[in-house]
Amino acid sequence: MENDFLAVARAHRRAERKEIIVREHPLSITHQCRILNLSRSGIYYLPHPVSEKDGGLMRLIDEIHTNYPFMGARSVRNELRDKSYQVGRSHVRTLMKKMGIEALYQKPRLSKSHPGHIIHPYLLRNLAITEANHVRCADITYVPMHKGFCYLVVVMDWAIKYLPGGYPTH
Repeated sequence: MENDFLAVARAHRRAERKEIIVREHPLSITHQCRILNLSRSGIYYLPHPVSEKDGGLMRLIDEIHTNYPFMGARSVRNELRDKSYQVGRSHVRTLMKKMGIEALYQKPRLSKSHPGHIIHPYLLRNLAITEANHVRCADITYVPMHKGFCYLVVVMDWAIKYLPGGYPTH
């Protein structure tokens, strides 16, 4: 029985291994967790959903951070208070941490590179780009949507100077 369970569970990421655990399986949950190298506390924990009030605050914090990425929790709190939301700095800080948002500012010693970092040469410096499909570049970003966000991926050809519609690319 244990070998059948192991055959299914091998080579999965932690989140996938968590989904493999079956409460009605003949093997106990403790034994399943031991086989899958998971802690039992992580199996029993059920995350609390975000309340509607916090969801609305998180949406506003995201909009403020998108417009003013240099603002920290205090400034975001002041912006929310200007919009007549009564919220404290520590709650704003908690929500920003949950969303993975932090203020952009110059951190100490940013210009000092790691000693093991290899600087690769710029290979396009003396290259004459005269025809299409010769050199391309790509970029990825996300676009905020009504519910969540959507990824936008762009692949551009360096030889083309104008987008369709006559807009210059640079």
